[in-house]
Amino acid sequence: MTTQGHGASEGTAMIFKGVRDGRPYPDHGLTHRQWAQIPPRQIRLDELVMTTTVLALDRLLSEDSTFYGDLFPHAVRWRGDIYLEDGLHRAVRAALRNRTVLHARVFDMDPR
Repeated sequence: MTTQGHGASEGTAMIFKGVRDGRPYPDHGLTHRQWAQIPPRQIRLDELVMTTTVLALDRLLSEDSTFYGDLFPHAVRWRGDIYLEDGLHRAVRAALRNRTVLHARVFDMDPR
């Protein structure tokens, strides 16, 4: 299920490009070590499509939510769109701080 522009009227700026429940792309099979080899880059929040509709308030408010994980969110480029696979809470935190970009690792799965 995809929700594009959920809750906004036409002409209203959106934080994210879209929100969907689930990943539209096939499993990439990347390990944590392989993700770490992808250099982070800036991505505009309004270019990102979220792959989950669930936001946990306790994780959103936690300052140490990335203590055991990758500092940078993981995103996948698939068929021209960039899907945020891991890092929803970091993306929402950035938006709440009026930031328009997020540093993330982006794995390119676009067919050539």
